[in-house]
Amino acid sequence: MAVERARRLDFPVQETEFIREAALLHDIGIMFTSAPDIGCFGDLPYICHGFKGHDLLLSEGFPEHALVCERHTGTGLTLKDIEKLSGILPYRSMEPVTRPEQLIAYCDKFFSKDPDRLELKLSTEEIVKSLGRFGEDKVEIFKSWHHQFNR
Repeated sequence: MAVERARRLDFPVQETEFIREAALLHDIGIMFTSAPDIGCFGDLPYICHGFKGHDLLLSEGFPEHALVCERHTGTGLTLKDIEKLSGILPYRSMEPVTRPEQLIAYCDKFFSKDPDRLELKLSTEEIVKSLGRFGEDKVEIFKSWHHQFNR
């Protein structure tokens, strides 16, 4: 979905290729988490998958791809969000900054990791409802991305 949107929005070819690569790798950190319902049997809470993917890709020499991993959770995690989690995550902003990061985070919201729902695309309304439990600010970020990337 992210590559299709990037092409439709005339992203440069090199940036579209980066989006393809980063979209494929953005959830690599789930292997470190405990989420048995989606086949993950690691030790960490699922919320840690972004920064663990970041650390893995950074160690492999992919710093830009690593940032996509770290910044794609929800509509991004602010320092305030991270403080509420009481030490589970490193204390640094994990909000998507670049347009490719934002596009990948946006597209990620449309798909579930539930093995029974992998092929289903969530509606905008379902995403807004789900994000609403995290605050109206998260909904507004998603809506701004929807306006920007849904053309």
